[in-house]
Amino acid sequence: MDNTDKRYKAYLKILQEELIPAMGCTEPIAIAYAAAKVREVLGRQPDRVLIEASDNIIKNVKSVVVPNTGNLRGIEASAVAGIVAGNADKVLEVISSVDDKDRIKIRTFLESKEIKVCKSKSNLKFDLIITIYEGESKASVRLSHFHTNIVLITKNEKIVYQSQDCVDLDTSSLTDRSIMNVKDIIDFSESVELSEVAELLQRQIEYNTSIAVEGIKGNWGANIGSVLLEIWGDDIKVRSKAMAAAGADARMSGCELPVMIVSGSGNQGITASVPVIEYAKEMNVDKETLFRALVVSNLVTIHQKTGIGRLSAYCGAVSAGVGAGAGITWLHGGRFKEVAHTIVNALAIVSGIICDGAKPSCASKIAVSIEAGILGFHMYQKGQQFYGGDGILKKGVENTIANIGRLARDGMRETDKEIIRIMLEE
Repeated sequence: MDNTDKRYKAYLKILQEELIPAMGCTEPIAIAYAAAKVREVLGRQPDRVLIEASDNIIKNVKSVVVPNTGNLRGIEASAVAGIVAGNADKVLEVISSVDDKDRIKIRTFLESKEIKVCKSKSNLKFDLIITIYEGESKASVRLSHFHTNIVLITKNEKIVYQSQDCVDLDTSSLTDRSIMNVKDIIDFSESVELSEVAELLQRQIEYNTSIAVEGIKGNWGANIGSVLLEIWGDDIKVRSKAMAAAGADARMSGCELPVMIVSGSGNQGITASVPVIEYAKEMNVDKETLFRALVVSNLVTIHQKTGIGRLSAYCGAVSAGVGAGAGITWLHGGRFKEVAHTIVNALAIVSGIICDGAKPSCASKIAVSIEAGILGFHMYQKGQQFYGGDGILKKGVENTIANIGRLARDGMRETDKEIIRIMLEE
């Protein structure tokens, strides 16, 4: 693919938009980011806080530890951390500099100020409005569709900022992903000038490996990675999923190390990258080969998620585990045909996993999804495959990916609502 091709430029832009650093689960961090921004607009600490969040945000914040807060959980803690100690200029690393004094201030604010949380009135999957009040003054910030997408800022009923994009157009400010397909992804990965992506990918390697190592060393969540290694040994097929699961366990349990996210998710960023990195170490490949394999895994993950949406009842770890399988296949010399079969095989195995919010069990779902990606590759190596017409599979990798998008986006809409109802029952 020539670097003057519009597809080349689009794929490059997509990687730049998707691979960004974040500390902590991205939904609570998005709340902290919006809260820090609205405090900046008001110019002082508020007396009252109103948080309006869509169901899927509530689902993903309910059970996860907010990093740098002293093991606090929930929407209120996320917002107050941003208000009291956040730096909006750091975006999804907004509360990375919180210290002990700040943690005391956060707890004091939670205990002494009025904080109200209610459901968003919109039908958007991702919608967040934070309004803060101090005396007669107030300010609000609205995030819609994805974690950094501020669409409206007001102060004392006057519009300070309004996005040119209509709030009702999902991800309208992002590069058009409808051009994506597996054949072009392989072409781009093999032709991209590495100088244009090396910094992003090197940060992904460093950040996501560091939190995976910490997950193995420390006592985080359910310690899925350690359990896998203890039971099944240090074989690369085990280690690749154990390291990724360990990184997610640490992240879900409040580890203060940053990750490079993919498709708006740190867990997906870890899942799409760490197994590929581990296989590259085992195979002793050079940095260029690893970089190109990561381009495959990241873009295959993003391609699948495009049809699904940012938040869904469909577990995003599946898309990333399949993406990792594609990257591992490419490392072993597979190209379009082999990668396409790996994707279809893996999707046939794990497409029923649900998302019931961010929490330690995400690590186990990650391990299972990576296992499916690896099995999908080895199935094709051994001359075995699933075929179009087997259940929701359809002939051709793009048709199968489209079916998965339809299943997750449309078919699981009621499932999503029921999951949320179950989770919010007292």
